[in-house]
Amino acid sequence: MSKKLDQILVIDLEATCWEGKPPEGMRSEIIEIGLCPLELHTGRRLEKRSLLVRPIASTISPFCTQLTTLTQADVDAGIPFTMACEILRKEYLTRDRVWASFGDYDRTMFQEQCKLTGVTYPFGPRHLNVKTLFALSRGLPAEIGMAGALEMLELPLEGTHHRGHDDAWNIAGILNHLIAGLRGRMPNLGTPNAQLGNDE
Repeated sequence: MSKKLDQILVIDLEATCWEGKPPEGMRSEIIEIGLCPLELHTGRRLEKRSLLVRPIASTISPFCTQLTTLTQADVDAGIPFTMACEILRKEYLTRDRVWASFGDYDRTMFQEQCKLTGVTYPFGPRHLNVKTLFALSRGLPAEIGMAGALEMLELPLEGTHHRGHDDAWNIAGILNHLIAGLRGRMPNLGTPNAQLGNDE
């Protein structure tokens, strides 16, 4: 598998949810895949995209709509989960690129839904947990939420919190700040095209 280190694909999921336990016979499912590719050599956020996913084992609760703004009609017009995963693999080369999310929920949710539905997991093994990275970089005693991280960095929360594409955009801004900080501390290793080895 070739490693592509030109971009990091930032992902944020929204899923069906309820104020209490799920109704009998229902389970939490992905209803939105928000994504934002972060171009590493420029720090540019290249795109803000929302893939709405049609659930098959749950419906949208009033609580879920209040949290995400998504309605049953919105997700009924979405695409099947298998098609969303195919878009990730083909258009964003997710098997070959690093991907990131704010916490491990998104990775775990993808793994569980792929297992339950028999859909091929669309990502490779390289995942960055931005929530943990941020806490470590700031020497925090515990991890904090995305909104808190933005506030600490004095960055605006753009768009609607708990919409996947807006959150992915904001998380990419946090990640770019972290990467820029690392670059500032790195010794000069020569030109960007210098060969640093082929270790896997």
